[in-house]
Amino acid sequence: MIMTPVRRNNQEWLPSIFSDFFDNDWMMKANATTPAVNVIENETDYKVEVAAPGMTKEDFCVHIADEDQLVISMEKKNETKDNNNKYLRREFSYSKFQQTLILPDDVEKEHISATVNDGVLTINLPKKQKTQDQQAKEYKVIEIK
Repeated sequence: MIMTPVRRNNQEWLPSIFSDFFDNDWMMKANATTPAVNVIENETDYKVEVAAPGMTKEDFCVHIADEDQLVISMEKKNETKDNNNKYLRREFSYSKFQQTLILPDDVEKEHISATVNDGVLTINLPKKQKTQDQQAKEYKVIEIK
């Protein structure tokens, strides 16, 4: 006789903390406040776009960390105090966010720039210009014998 585990509907076999953690509704809510990030490439550069409605340039920090990592972080502090009203529900907040991207080898790190416009942080990562020697080496055909 083979015994199979029985799963009870109330999941008594799991402590409540695990039930809360693995609940899909909770997982979707946790990701709902993460800003969307686009990465675009063309012949001359890469662009990273971060959707951040209501954020200003003072709310962001962009820097290069060890091992060629581009670190994008933002923090919005809600310092508005309204003594006449209280929030019954408040969802207008990104409290903190950090995203780390590994920079491609062909990025000119000295010329990286960033701007904020209409709620979008755009980071421009220019590509190194290739010399003719580098292009020739890239396309060198190896003879098969």
